[in-house]
Amino acid sequence: MTKKFNVFLYILTCFLILFTTTTSAEEKLSGTNKHEYATFASGCFWCTQADFDQIKGVTSTVVGYIGGEKVNPTYEEVSAGGTGHVESLQVKYDPSEVSYHDLLDFYWHTVDPTRNDGQFCDKGNQYRPVIFYHNGNQKELAEKDKNELISAKKIHPILVEILPAKIFYPAEEYHQNYYKKNPLRYKFYRYNCGRDKRLNEIWGTTKYSDN
Repeated sequence: MTKKFNVFLYILTCFLILFTTTTSAEEKLSGTNKHEYATFASGCFWCTQADFDQIKGVTSTVVGYIGGEKVNPTYEEVSAGGTGHVESLQVKYDPSEVSYHDLLDFYWHTVDPTRNDGQFCDKGNQYRPVIFYHNGNQKELAEKDKNELISAKKIHPILVEILPAKIFYPAEEYHQNYYKKNPLRYKFYRYNCGRDKRLNEIWGTTKYSDN
């Protein structure tokens, strides 16, 4: 009797594991998970994080590196420009509070789309502006926005790249939330880099606060 009962428990456990795994996968595929992800590059990731953290519906952000081939790149390697990675921000957001379209609109107003050799005072491919899409819908929306900006001919050229998201490597801990950990150094850097001044020149108005 005990042996049969143990066999029954084993079969039941396997069924529950299979059911849980299948349900989780189905939820992920159907998009019923509460949170989604977006990844943006707009120069120095300290500034990108400070900008996006103020958006209602953004639940968390992580600065890091994406787009290159080297596994687990360090800041020194990426900043030297030899890995192919770009300084970027991974955004976790609640689509019931903020849409991907809204995030895109915010992104455009925090980037200099006329440059692909860096951003503001930071020069090099590792600082170029890129929208990394995670699915077909994100790609479609990003390309639509870019084409509309090109057609409007108010800002020229529009050089922001739209690329599929690859493996995202979180940056070292001292880079995470740098603007909160070192507020004076961060504000000094941002001001001297001319980021906000240039954004005002391009867009006429900005969608961020003085972080």
